[in-house]
Amino acid sequence: MAHSTAVSPLAPKSYPDLPQVEGVRFATAAAGIRYKGRTDVMLALLDKGTQVAGVFTKSKCPSAPVDWCRAKLGGGKARALVVNSGNANAFTGKVGAKAVKLTAEIAAKATGAPIGEIFLASTGVIGEPLDATKFDGVLDKLVAKASPDGLLEAAKAIMTTDTYPKVATATVEIAGVPVTINGMAKGAGMIAPDMATMLSYVFTDASISAEVLQALLSKSVQTSFNSITVDSDTSTSDTLMLFATGAAAKRGAPKITLASDRRLAAFKKALDAVLLDLAHQVVRDGEGCRKFVEIRVEGAASVAAAKRIAMSIANSPLVKTAIAGEDANWGRIVAAVGKAGEKAERDKLAIWFGDFRVAYKGLRDGTYDEAKTSAYMKGEKIDIRVDVGAGGKGVATVWTCDLTKEYVAINGDYRS
Repeated sequence: MAHSTAVSPLAPKSYPDLPQVEGVRFATAAAGIRYKGRTDVMLALLDKGTQVAGVFTKSKCPSAPVDWCRAKLGGGKARALVVNSGNANAFTGKVGAKAVKLTAEIAAKATGAPIGEIFLASTGVIGEPLDATKFDGVLDKLVAKASPDGLLEAAKAIMTTDTYPKVATATVEIAGVPVTINGMAKGAGMIAPDMATMLSYVFTDASISAEVLQALLSKSVQTSFNSITVDSDTSTSDTLMLFATGAAAKRGAPKITLASDRRLAAFKKALDAVLLDLAHQVVRDGEGCRKFVEIRVEGAASVAAAKRIAMSIANSPLVKTAIAGEDANWGRIVAAVGKAGEKAERDKLAIWFGDFRVAYKGLRDGTYDEAKTSAYMKGEKIDIRVDVGAGGKGVATVWTCDLTKEYVAINGDYRS
């Protein structure tokens, strides 16, 4: 599971300035979970009363921490978050469940927080027992040194095959009072979230109830993390959590208890933007990738149908390898549309690469220019648009990356 030495060519050129979110502090350490001397655990300390929401993998083989978080989410409150890299604590049976319980007990003792308000996640190799005793003593030190400006370091601590930490931020107003949303994510392979090794944590000082946070998160994830894929493999550990400390209430922000509250309009848009930014960063760090690909499907029978067709294209190894080879092979897109199992009119199908229409009314476009299209395929960002000709109003956009030899190399020696 060696870190790639080269940063993805699609990585952001700089990190945003991350304003502090009042009510949350971060710290990181090297606990020797898998490698000696590598930062591999992060702690987020949350002020009393922090509200929490989460969405998790739909995998039928979820990790022990996912089971733990699901069981505790109903309480709606959070005081601490502990995440380790190097070991996923997944497919570890009763041993894994015991490791989670011991980690939570150590965290509760170190933080003074109720065990039911401790949330956990692990990422890394599946099937190896996690030695939770390694957290003993480490978490005490993290509590002592936690600081409000540690988000970027926390994002670095949970990386596995990632080549860069992923962070995003937005500041908006609720009833005239500024509130901040900061988020971080990790993930580069095993990415097809279904709610990769995909973990994401978002923090805000807004005063919003757990029920409202859950409604916002469940909706927002559909057009962000649930609309990306690197390799079609949903992780056992996919976790996305949203924490609201409520600290903005001291500055006059109202407590929001209804998802329909109109004062939430700007916050909803900002949350959508932060999640989409993080989701795009995950794709841009896709293992071995060189191209960021947006796929838009229109003219489908429904939004759900459009999304299934778009994901069929995005997950096609043939489409993804053609893009890696800078080949505008629209025949592979036709094949991916055809296998999706949704209504599509073969003789009305139209396909575009960027602004170049390559297929129209079920045939190669008469104006198709191979040279111009080939030149377009050399860019880092590739837009593919497909009208499936089903006459419906279903539209969906998903994001993926190309599939290169480097992906095979990274995953071929993942455990060595």
